Amino acid sequence: MKKPLLLTTLLALSASLACAAAPTISKRASEIDPRAKEHPEIDFVFTDKKGKPQDTQNASVDTSVKPQGKLVIWLMGHNAQLFERLNSYGLHAIQPHYANKWFGLIPSDKRDSGKVLGDIRLEACTGQDVSDLVSIPQPDSMMERSFQFVKWLAKEHPEGKWDQFISEDGKGLRWDKVIVSGASHGATTSARFAKHQKVDRVVCFCGPRDNYDSWQSLPSATPGNRIFGFSHVLDSGWTGDHYCRSWEMMGLNQFGPIVNVDISAPPFQNTRRLITDADVKGDDKRAHGSVTPGGSAVKDKDGKYIHEAVWHYLFNHPVDQTGSPTPADPDCVKDQQKKAR
Repeated sequence: MKKPLLLTTLLALSASLACAAAPTISKRASEIDPRAKEHPEIDFVFTDKKGKPQDTQNASVDTSVKPQGKLVIWLMGHNAQLFERLNSYGLHAIQPHYANKWFGLIPSDKRDSGKVLGDIRLEACTGQDVSDLVSIPQPDSMMERSFQFVKWLAKEHPEGKWDQFISEDGKGLRWDKVIVSGASHGATTSARFAKHQKVDRVVCFCGPRDNYDSWQSLPSATPGNRIFGFSHVLDSGWTGDHYCRSWEMMGLNQFGPIVNVDISAPPFQNTRRLITDADVKGDDKRAHGSVTPGGSAVKDKDGKYIHEAVWHYLFNHPVDQTGSPTPADPDCVKDQQKKAR
């Protein structure tokens, strides 16, 4: 990208972010759909022990921005700063409540067997009975919770034009208009879901991993050029070869090299594999969260986030513009079971 065009893009982005954030629309899943149920066996509940709601879902759209006609489904806790940026790009965004608290409840010998985590993620997303270890019916899945939330938004917030994301038969979402995204376990679930269901785009922050699973190599309903990843090199998922492993198993090396965004400019060689080595004071935990807007993200001397252009790229770069294929990295350990022995 030529520097004048880059400067124009960044100035426009900064101007859009200077505007007031679109209001967040919140509603509990249990109030939207009477079929929604709790599953305390996997800590999937509507309220915590103090009575605080746990099934609150959040959405936002900036109706003053030209819409792209795409819906981001964020599979993580609500990130208002990320949603502000998504809205500034002309994207609708929702954060549904779905079953994602089962990690610590699965015995390690079963969890690390090579197929368990991918199946649980798929069941949590679809409500299909594909895992013997959990039982998540359709009304409590990510797909159905998202659909019911969008239906509610279409009725209660018509000015947002949420109805454009509902299929013509009214039985589900228009997945060709959906971007699934998440951080950490949400990134991994996004990628697993995209193997099953074709979506417009996938954006994985600090992920995916499931380092003993093999689902990353399954045939994918979502083409690899539509999948983007961004992680920090001090993140344990990177130093442990979990992210590079997943990225290569999903074939992302066919769309460009691994690019350090801190020494490169948009469009980052049109790649799908982005990394940063920004200063996080050597803290691997901060590194994990530094790739999304928030308290862990890195700022410049003026107090501005240094990765604004990266976030814009991840959600907006044309999927048909790809980098050159690169060979697999022989130093990235693919057999994590062997490595662990």
